Parts: sequence; C-alpha cells; structure tokens
Amino acid sequence: MNVKSKFCKVITLISVFIAAGPALAGDKITLMVGGYEKQIYLPAKLAESLGYFKAEGLEVELLNEGSGVDAEGELLTGAVQGVVGFYDHCVDMQSKGKYMQSVVQLAQAPGEVELVSNKYPQIKSMADVKGRNLGVTGLGSSTNFLTQFLAVKAGVPLGQFNSIPVGAGQTFIAAMQQNKIELGMTTEPTITRLLKTGEARILVDLRTMESTKQALGGTYPAASLYMTSTYIETHKEITQKLVNAFVKTLRFINTHSASEITDKMPKSFYVGDRDSYVKALDGGKGMFTADGMMPIGGPETVLAVLSGYSKNLKGKKIDLSKTFTTEFVKKVK
Repeated sequence: MNVKSKFCKVITLISVFIAAGPALAGDKITLMVGGYEKQIYLPAKLAESLGYFKAEGLEVELLNEGSGVDAEGELLTGAVQGVVGFYDHCVDMQSKGKYMQSVVQLAQAPGEVELVSNKYPQIKSMADVKGRNLGVTGLGSSTNFLTQFLAVKAGVPLGQFNSIPVGAGQTFIAAMQQNKIELGMTTEPTITRLLKTGEARILVDLRTMESTKQALGGTYPAASLYMTSTYIETHKEITQKLVNAFVKTLRFINTHSASEITDKMPKSFYVGDRDSYVKALDGGKGMFTADGMMPIGGPETVLAVLSGYSKNLKGKKIDLSKTFTTEFVKKVK
C-alpha cells in the first residue's frame, strides 16, 4: 500500500470515528426540577431511575431547585435547557415578553394543598386569611400564584395578607411549627407528614381533578417539562427524545401501583416513612396525565386564574397557542 493509499485510509477511519461519536456519547442535557423530592415532580426522577433518558441516548443531569421562579430564571439565562415545573410560568412569562412552551404535560391538577396550622382553629376558609402569613415555596412561584388567586377569590385583596417564602419539605414544616406561617401551600409527602402528626388540616385541596375544578373553575394543567421557544425550535431532535422519555414514564405511572412506583424512587424521598409515601402517591397519582397531552380547556383555566389577580396580565393579550405544543407528544410511538 503506497503512502497516498495509507493516508486516505486514515482519513476514512477518522471520518467514521467522528460520525459515530455523538451516538456513543449521549447528548448532555441539564434540567432543573422545582424540588424533585416532591411527588408532583416525581416523573423526572422516575424517568432517570427507569433508564428512559439513557435509552433515548441522552445524558440528563437533574438539578434540584425548591422554587419554580428560580428555575425559570436559570432557563432564561441558558444555564439549563429545560425545567420540570408548573405550566403557568409559560403564561406568566409571555406577559413579560418571554416565550416558553410546555412540550409534555405531566399533570392535570396541581397536587397542592393549602394547609392551616391546628394552632389556629379560627381559620376556617381562605376568607379568614386577612393579616395572616401564608407560606409559599418562593415569591413568584406557582404556589404563590395559586395562593394569591384563592385569597382574592375569597374576598381578601392583595396586600391584606403576607406571602412568606419557606420552601418545601422540612423548611415548610419548621416554619409552621415555629409560627412563622399560620397556613401555607405545599405538596406530598409534606402534606401527609403534617396531617399524620395532627399539626395541620386541609383548607383547600388541589390534589384531584374534581377538587381542582371546584376551587379553580376548571382543569388546571400543572407539572410539565417546559423550555424556551427558541431552544425547542433549534433543538427538535433533543426535545423529541426528552418527550419520548417522559411519555414512557407517564405510561409506567399509569400502569403500575403506587408501591411499585415507590420502589423505583430514592429511599431518601420517603423521609423514613415508606408506607405514608405510598399512601400519598396512591391517592394522588391520578393527577398525572396518561399520555403527556395538554388537557382540553386547561390553558384557558390557567389564564383565567392568573388574570384574576395578576397586574402583569392586565391589558395584555396572551396567545395561549404559544405557551404549549403537542407536536412532540403526538410523535411518541
């Protein structure tokens, strides 16, 4: 073999190696989750545990962030490629000239509960929150959106109650125990923990479709995977792979028991009480969609809720068709 032939052979081998590289080393993606130990965002850790991201050729890093508003900021700066958080951020951000879209809808109900400390038996409804400290995960978070709406709807205007950012889990529990908040909105497994100890009771329940419709006036699409519209348009293949993984995860949730799903989750998420974790999941896993599709009428309910109190939306025309897409979910086999 002459020198020219050897050179051509080397070039050919290098070309083959380069072409094969991306398939061997999965696409690296960073997703921020608004508290991945919360059951409302369970699909993110479950997809990882089941190996569905890797099966799609993705190397996904899940970053934990207790408040959706902070995750939203990371997305806008490009620090992360996607957020597992509430769809309502996509509507709110459009009012500020920022375009985000839910690419797969994980939940059709918030999975949240407004809990009131049993130290305050006089608080019997949201109409009694005037002058009270109400716990939320963060200012500008979805828990704050919903809290503000429920208070205003009950006749207590903004400015006549205090939204106190206390996070979730142990920090929420400590805030209630120390009387920093009299009531607050939180998720499972925190809900079950406080009910089990008798420290709190439910004031408003948003864990099921039925109770959500009663409290908010319709179906409220909540947990989702959302990304900036620009990223989606320029990274369709990666977006499709992510949606594939999440839809397969939703199918797993829909076809397996709460106990079977719990076995796939990190034991630290049980907070030392697996039985309560299973019980909470068994009662709440109906909040998850079976196929990742946006529920009909859901975006309209979210817009109505946010418009009910938010100054950001006053006088603004929101194009709901630009806040979500079903393009990728429809392509999942």
